[in-house]
Amino acid sequence: MALVLSEIEDGVATVTLNHPEVRNAVSLEMNGELDAVFDRLEADGSVGAVVLTGAPPAFSAGANLDELLAADDPGSLSSIYAGFLRVAHCPLPTVAAVNGAAVGAGMNFALACDVIVAGSSAMFESRFLQIAIHPGGGHTWRLRNICDRQTAMAMVVFGERLDGSRAAEIGLAWKCVDDDGLLEEARRMARRPARAPRGLTTAMKQTVVDMGGITDSAAAVAREVEPQVWSMKQPEFKQRVAALKEAISKSS
Repeated sequence: MALVLSEIEDGVATVTLNHPEVRNAVSLEMNGELDAVFDRLEADGSVGAVVLTGAPPAFSAGANLDELLAADDPGSLSSIYAGFLRVAHCPLPTVAAVNGAAVGAGMNFALACDVIVAGSSAMFESRFLQIAIHPGGGHTWRLRNICDRQTAMAMVVFGERLDGSRAAEIGLAWKCVDDDGLLEEARRMARRPARAPRGLTTAMKQTVVDMGGITDSAAAVAREVEPQVWSMKQPEFKQRVAALKEAISKSS
């Protein structure tokens, strides 16, 4: 059985963690398959965005505990991190469609995506405290970047869990929708960048990432100017501006 499934429609790849018997727990085998799937999607010029979800009843319930117990050195732990870091480092826009539990290393899969859409059944829990292990894989850094210090403290140090509605309320998720409409909503969002020039969306994504390390206006303007000039020289920019001008002219 494939532990990672993928399908492509309208330029959007839907990647599904597919080990429902163990609630899509993160394993070394799953990480290997995920790496191969993302290599294939990134090499496919028809793919412009990725939706990541889990086979019901969960998004991902955390790391395989036997593999976690055996990983007692930095190198072994890095192997456990490899799957969600592969998602985090993907240059394509990514949306997590969180259905059910996203726990520990499984929550890292959601945090690795650019945008999180939560289903009504979603549940976010760090759970590192509960099993007496320190967070890893950039969990606290990603959580603080997405939310704030208090949220990271509440979830990591105090062991609080969030449902989908609360996650959206505090900004951990972009929105919370009914489970029945979760995948379609995630795909709807992903179709916008998928229909744009791929080079433009990957450049935009990298700029947003880089802005996390920029602290003043002048540096921010300087960071944007080169890719903006590049985009203005592309044929798609001229074509779309011409189409917009024509539409304005017809409506006036």
